[in-house]
Amino acid sequence: MDFLTILKAIILGIVEGLTEFAPVSSTGHMIIVDDMWLQSEQFLTKYVANTFKIVIQLGSILAVVVVFRERFYDLLGLKKLEDKKTAEGKKGLKLTHVIVGLIPAGVLGVLFEDYIDEYLFSLETVLIGLVVGAFLMIAADLFGSKEPKTESIDQITYKQALSVGLIQCLSLWPGFSRSGSTISGGVLLGMSHRAAADFTFIMAVPIMAGASFLSLLKNWQYFSIEALPFFAAGFISAFIFALVSIRFFLKLINKIKLMPFAIYRIVLAGAIYFLYF
Repeated sequence: MDFLTILKAIILGIVEGLTEFAPVSSTGHMIIVDDMWLQSEQFLTKYVANTFKIVIQLGSILAVVVVFRERFYDLLGLKKLEDKKTAEGKKGLKLTHVIVGLIPAGVLGVLFEDYIDEYLFSLETVLIGLVVGAFLMIAADLFGSKEPKTESIDQITYKQALSVGLIQCLSLWPGFSRSGSTISGGVLLGMSHRAAADFTFIMAVPIMAGASFLSLLKNWQYFSIEALPFFAAGFISAFIFALVSIRFFLKLINKIKLMPFAIYRIVLAGAIYFLYF
């Protein structure tokens, strides 16, 4: 395998790492790089290419686990967090909050997986998701509370967790963006941008990891020695850039909010439309 092929895997990993958890839709970006990079590799069949996407997504998921490792230790009862900023009468974020938030999208995802894969993964539907999701983000910034009652993830209520979980169902539409929909929903429900982002990233790990591992089991036969360096380069690249992206995003989200990302999504939708239509 030549250097150019490895370089393509690294670039794809960068795109995945930078966009998977930012509210800009990784699906929209991967559509562009698919034609530019994956389609030109002869050894990558359709199934191997799809498996590669799963592998680099796992790299992004691992980055979230690293960033929130102390929080996951606490949720699993392995180590207690000592710096929780709890509200009066609250005991901080619990694993049950996360489970409640996961149930709606998890149930719908299982019930409609085949329908989504067959009918919703197209350029047209992704463009709709990008634009409509952008307007939801703009609405969150305009109409969300200027003085949110839930400033920390440890102040989240079960009602908020379930409501954010219901809004997360929008992300089953490709291009809508899981983080874009859930952060917007959280802000509209009285959470700060940072609290909504923290909850979004933590919820993403079990649902994305579960879906990825199931997909890997289905596509295990498409792994080969020839493709292994390609997979490894993409995985490492996605992990590193997701790590940087997540930390940078969490530091800035309360300041810049969602408007810049919404504008970018609209511009991206215009670029995709121009390139493909």
